Amino acid sequence: MFENIERTDISSLGEFGLINHLTKNIKLTRSSTIKGAGDDAAVLDFSGKKMLISTDLLLEGIHFDLAYTPLKHLGYKSVQVNLSDIYAMNGTASQITVSLGLSSKFPIEAVEEIYSGILLACDKYKVDLVGGDTSSSKQGLVISVTSIGYADEADICYRNTAGEGDLICVSGDLGGAYMGLQLLEREKAIYLENPQIQPDLEGKDYIIERQLKPEARKDIVELLQDLNIRPTSMIDVSDGLSSEVIHICTQSDKGCNLYEDKLPIDPMTYDTAREFNLDPTVCALSGGEDYELLFTIKQADYDKIKNNMDISIIGHITEKSAGMNIISKSQISHPLKAQGWNSLK
Repeated sequence: MFENIERTDISSLGEFGLINHLTKNIKLTRSSTIKGAGDDAAVLDFSGKKMLISTDLLLEGIHFDLAYTPLKHLGYKSVQVNLSDIYAMNGTASQITVSLGLSSKFPIEAVEEIYSGILLACDKYKVDLVGGDTSSSKQGLVISVTSIGYADEADICYRNTAGEGDLICVSGDLGGAYMGLQLLEREKAIYLENPQIQPDLEGKDYIIERQLKPEARKDIVELLQDLNIRPTSMIDVSDGLSSEVIHICTQSDKGCNLYEDKLPIDPMTYDTAREFNLDPTVCALSGGEDYELLFTIKQADYDKIKNNMDISIIGHITEKSAGMNIISKSQISHPLKAQGWNSLK
């Protein structure tokens, strides 16, 4: 990914020199940021709001493959997957910290590429980068991002507060990131077998971008606020829709009915799944990495949301004894199973 660019060894700067080099152009925009990078700790002031904190770890060979992942995209994505957790609490993301584990194969120019993606995400989502760490790594590239945000206590949404009769909603569409990954993995395998063959990704931009450059759904949180809708529960779709629905139902001590014909699947996702002899519904339920928001609302809020093109009502919450089910297009009920991606297997 970076063999043909100018190469400057990290050792020429040292750890503190590298940190200074990477953070010298950071601009702070949040009034809640009193002190950012450059001291022993950041200083934040949220003026009575509740603080939200989430951390994600991305490991080379587990969460990403540098054979087809541009470093700038990787930096951008590492921020998005963290901001998504704050938005899934119905909060406002305001700061992040970034820590990198770097092997000797990474020159300074490669690290600058990662940081350019990180700073692009910070600028787009109005988030301050306020600190972090760097270390050598013998396991390849490691990226750890901690996201910090805030919300009024009354606005915070948890996973365990869905109520019987609530409508189950999801933003955007599902399965695209998974199919983008399948396409990239196929083209990588072809390339390894014959490096003379160029990747065939024409016409697949949408699902490739869903995998390499996801967007956290800050806009959905803002939309719900504008519509005066407070979700009764919420979670982001990182491990697959079925896994996330089961999380909400299990923690809320409830059941659910999902409807296959209500699942939002982009035509490109659908067609690509068929090309790969995969069931598009399974891809939507179990694919993961969509980073859409899954949430429940009271039935009284239905009229506020029914005509929104970016939100799909895909089912409803039931009593626990009814179980967790998906109703097929032929109206047959099947138990909902979690088959999402597991980074520990």
